[in-house]
Amino acid sequence: MSTVLALGLVMVLGQGYAPPREGQAPLDTEREARVQRLGKQLRCAVCQGVAISDSPASMARAQLDKVRELVAENKSDQEILDYFVARYGEWVLLEPTTGGLNTVLWTAPVGLLAVGLLLIWLQSKKRGLPSELAPAPSAPDAAKAAPAAPAPQSPDEDPYLAQVRADLEK
Repeated sequence: MSTVLALGLVMVLGQGYAPPREGQAPLDTEREARVQRLGKQLRCAVCQGVAISDSPASMARAQLDKVRELVAENKSDQEILDYFVARYGEWVLLEPTTGGLNTVLWTAPVGLLAVGLLLIWLQSKKRGLPSELAPAPSAPDAAKAAPAAPAPQSPDEDPYLAQVRADLEK
């Protein structure tokens, strides 16, 4: 019997049981849908990656009850979000705002990538492309271009070293 009771307790606690709201009458379906929509925009302080409407934590249930209470008081969506931001900081929003410092944080990686690509492009233009990466000359250009004479090699010289020396002489 105690095993069944313990198993039942584990199942209830494992499901994230939160006490039901007390003293609140259920809202009509339209306002309840609004409560759920607002609950999807607010982060649970316990679960941290989950919206309060999806979280089984009792703190999230309390926050959702507060949203329900503010909706019942006919507060606007922005007033409700501002209420939670004032108490928990901007962190409570699942989608951060795009103003102020957040604009810099969102655009900095793209800007750094663009600057990096520009620097790579400028360096490649400055140094010129290696002969292996240079485009092959077309048929008329190939006839005009004189073949480069290879640098003299000693029999024991490394062919790679000879190629490097030949490239440096160009």
